[in-house]
Amino acid sequence: MLYYALVFFIVAIIAGVLGFGGIAGASAGIAQALFYLFVVLLVLSIIFGFFRRGV
Repeated sequence: MLYYALVFFIVAIIAGVLGFGGIAGASAGIAQALFYLFVVLLVLSIIFGFFRRGV
């Protein structure tokens, strides 16, 4: 999932350089949402992994 966030970020940078503001903004928004989703899933995975070991 972090790979897709990086891909959308690169698309946003290229679109911004070429002057496509709408596409750049949309790609940056998607990349940001995917990144935050990745962080939330990472934190949940760490928490559940900690409890699974038997505190």
